[in-house]
Amino acid sequence: MSQMLGIHDQRTQERFMRLFTVIIATLTISLSPAGANAQSSKRQFTVPTASGGVLVESFGDCANATCPAVLILSGSKGFGAPVYGEIGQTFRAAGLDAYLVHALSATDLKAIATAGSARGRIVYYALRLPDWTSTVQSVASYLEGKARHGGKVGVLGISLGAQIASAASVGRADIKALVLVDGGFPNGYSHPIRSLPPLHMIWGSADQTFPLQIARELQLTAQRLGGAVTLDVYEGGPHDFFLRSGTTNAVAAQQSAADFLIRQLK
Repeated sequence: MSQMLGIHDQRTQERFMRLFTVIIATLTISLSPAGANAQSSKRQFTVPTASGGVLVESFGDCANATCPAVLILSGSKGFGAPVYGEIGQTFRAAGLDAYLVHALSATDLKAIATAGSARGRIVYYALRLPDWTSTVQSVASYLEGKARHGGKVGVLGISLGAQIASAASVGRADIKALVLVDGGFPNGYSHPIRSLPPLHMIWGSADQTFPLQIARELQLTAQRLGGAVTLDVYEGGPHDFFLRSGTTNAVAAQQSAADFLIRQLK
């Protein structure tokens, strides 16, 4: 009998220790910076556009009474990567209100993922670009009208998001700053480019998807238009370096974007 009680007590202790270990691990994750970002809930709302409502996520207001708004546009895989949360918090700490704009719908993301070839994706991008551009412009106008932002709105686009951001920002008075990360104007873009907002480009020197020469050419275009333009090149950075959470280049590039935006929009 005493032996059976001993076995029972031992099993109870083992279960208790397993439960205790799980609780400690959960608390450790939730209290770490990455865990805190993952646990924090973003505020979601819908902005009406000509093609229907678009989902927008906010990281909360910055600490200042007036905070410029920054629209963040994802690459072709959407906002699934945790690093977007880190970018949002970096911007918030800099005095910006960051918004993830889901210009790419779930249908878009599925179509892109199953296109089967680069050519297929490019054809799809060309088909959808007018709606994506119009959506971003609608969100920019909506946020510009909010007193909290003081009429100051910037846009940051990454890869495909950079293509959308560049097309959406041409000639727009309500977009006061533009950051393009590893992406420029869409292939075959034929509309006249008469003006651009102050432009900051962030590029990986080893980008094979959008080679650095694209950035150099866009830099010359912006200079010819008489606008302010800067280019930060990150040595050895591949196409997705900006989204590689916690790496030296990514952290530096994200801070560079925040610094540029706050200078232009404060």
